[in-house]
Amino acid sequence: MENNQYYIDRLEKKSVKPTSIRLLVFKAMVEAEHPVSLLDLETILETVDKSTIFRTLNTFLAHHLIHDIEDGSGSLKYEICSGENACSIDDMHTHFYCEVCHRTFCFRGIHIPVVNLPEGFDMHSINYMAKGICRDCTRQRRQANKQPI
Repeated sequence: MENNQYYIDRLEKKSVKPTSIRLLVFKAMVEAEHPVSLLDLETILETVDKSTIFRTLNTFLAHHLIHDIEDGSGSLKYEICSGENACSIDDMHTHFYCEVCHRTFCFRGIHIPVVNLPEGFDMHSINYMAKGICRDCTRQRRQANKQPI
């Protein structure tokens, strides 16, 4: 793996020991450039078993290296926190779930509206999910409809 130092530094800043498996999982998440599910990571990392990936994700969550997203598909997606030190307000952006290809997209430029909770309630995270059909699937459907039968 090239440029491992970047990945090692990111893990160590969060007090996560950079084992070879953790480096593989973290690098796969960085390179995916979109939220990934446990199944996505299993597919990408064919030689790593599901329970090892799951334990690694839980370690990353506990150290605030990543956050999870409930996209309504029945499985959690995981995304690397953009801040070097912790998940920040910038990580609380709108996500879009495509009901055709089942991908989850990040819209970092569309922030979640501020929610004023009643006194005594302390929010730790918020999930703002839009669902529909992504640009690629819409384009494919339009092209399919133009073709003669």
